[in-house]
Amino acid sequence: MSQPRNLSGGAWLIADMSLNIWALVIVKSMGLDIPSVQLVFLRALSGLVLILPWIWVARDRFRGLDNLPLHALRVGLSAVTLTSSFFAVARLPLALFSAIQFTRPVVTMVLATLILREVIPRRRWWAAAAALVGAGIAIGPTGAEWSWGLPAAGLVVLSGTGAIIVTRRLHAAPRVVMMTFYTAGLAVCTAPFALTGWVPVPAGDWPTLLAIGVFAQSAQFCFLAAHARAEAGFLSVLGYLSLPLTTTIGFLIFGEAPEARFYLGAAFIIASALAVAARPRATRQKI
Repeated sequence: MSQPRNLSGGAWLIADMSLNIWALVIVKSMGLDIPSVQLVFLRALSGLVLILPWIWVARDRFRGLDNLPLHALRVGLSAVTLTSSFFAVARLPLALFSAIQFTRPVVTMVLATLILREVIPRRRWWAAAAALVGAGIAIGPTGAEWSWGLPAAGLVVLSGTGAIIVTRRLHAAPRVVMMTFYTAGLAVCTAPFALTGWVPVPAGDWPTLLAIGVFAQSAQFCFLAAHARAEAGFLSVLGYLSLPLTTTIGFLIFGEAPEARFYLGAAFIIASALAVAARPRATRQKI
């Protein structure tokens, strides 16, 4: 895949990360008061309403669909990932949650070689290793007390990696089809659990809760655009940029101040991401 297309996909991924962070900020602010599955249901429902006009305009693209089992698998994995993610974010510092997720790009790169048969250049493996080291330096020992958010964050890694790989296998599907299956599927999967344990929402909180769907749905569009344009291995390493983004937001909004080592680790991460995005040197001609 050409370098310009990888760079284009990288820009879409950065937009995806930014929008997702703002959605997670709302979840962290309200997630202890409202069950995570209810938040996911409301996110899916508001997102579905948001894209209904697009679905109607592009309704012809839903004819003759194939790979329905893969679409169903993607929806199931995404439902587990999003519910676990909302549960964990409400109970863990944003920086710690992000640090745990940094095992996910490495797993994605491995699965990309085994399942997608993508060839990952050696420099990206080195960049991934350097970024992982940087994440360890940036976060370091957290001293965090036991919380069910920790295993939930681990589950996000496993199910989220699977969802990314399945998404890559479905890259030829129209974007509107992917987003419709994802959003409507999330609503259907989570509706029984959300309605059973429904917690009343104060009238003043509804606009904020519905904003989760707007941010997350827009992020999903950017995510699909990124994976349609760039290799999974490239995107997985570039995803390390979410650490400085998430930690900055955690500090500004929640007062989660990073220690000095964070800046050294962030430098590793940013340098690694830039190394991935940089144009490879031209091969010298043999004389």
